[in-house]
Amino acid sequence: MADETAPWQTVEYEGFEIHVAPFVKNAPGETNASNAADNRYTYVGYVCHPGADPTIPGHAVPFHADGEESFASEEDALYEGVHVGRSIVEGTHPDLTVLPLVTGGV
Repeated sequence: MADETAPWQTVEYEGFEIHVAPFVKNAPGETNASNAADNRYTYVGYVCHPGADPTIPGHAVPFHADGEESFASEEDALYEGVHVGRSIVEGTHPDLTVLPLVTGGV
């Protein structure tokens, strides 16, 4: 979550911050990375309170794209990552919630 080289984008939403970092799924040098035109994108992200330190356990709710899910562009991956982050904040995500951040006082 705290990769300093990741291209993190931050969106404020309903009192939380959604941090998403889109990146090339098959970076140069990885297996099956033929050329730039074939690159697909994915994302990692987390939801936290403004100013929280995501490296401290319990201060963030991490998430990522599912399995083989990939996107045609960096913008598409970012859009989907923010959408997933909003679903976590809204309580509509099937597996993740911000409830521990709220009840834990973090």
